[in-house]
Amino acid sequence: MTELKPGLKGHAETVVAPGNTAADVGSGALPVFSTPHMIALMEKAAMDAIAPCLEEGQGSVGTNINVSHLAASPIGMSIHAESELTAVDRRMLTFQVRAYAGEELIGEGSHQRCLIMNDRFMEKTQAKLK
Repeated sequence: MTELKPGLKGHAETVVAPGNTAADVGSGALPVFSTPHMIALMEKAAMDAIAPCLEEGQGSVGTNINVSHLAASPIGMSIHAESELTAVDRRMLTFQVRAYAGEELIGEGSHQRCLIMNDRFMEKTQAKLK
């Protein structure tokens, strides 16, 4: 198992399609890559960075994201996100995240995730229904 330490990098990619546009999700009116989908791709890249380090039954949840969406991307454009783990404070992980359309930087910022035990987390979450 890889050690959980700053410097770990992750990657995720997608193609802009009608289902991940601002017009489709309601975050805007135009058929361009939506900010919510860009954020989700950044989170996926962060999860990819730490996946080899997690124990059986362990996961992570996003707790904070602070990003700028810098440029629009049309349907058909390939998008990729990159993450780098920059800090580990017990269970709290901080990442630098970026998204690109080809070589163009379209988003950047920071993201935090908290390490959890999946079963315990879901038990506590489901208890809210009682």
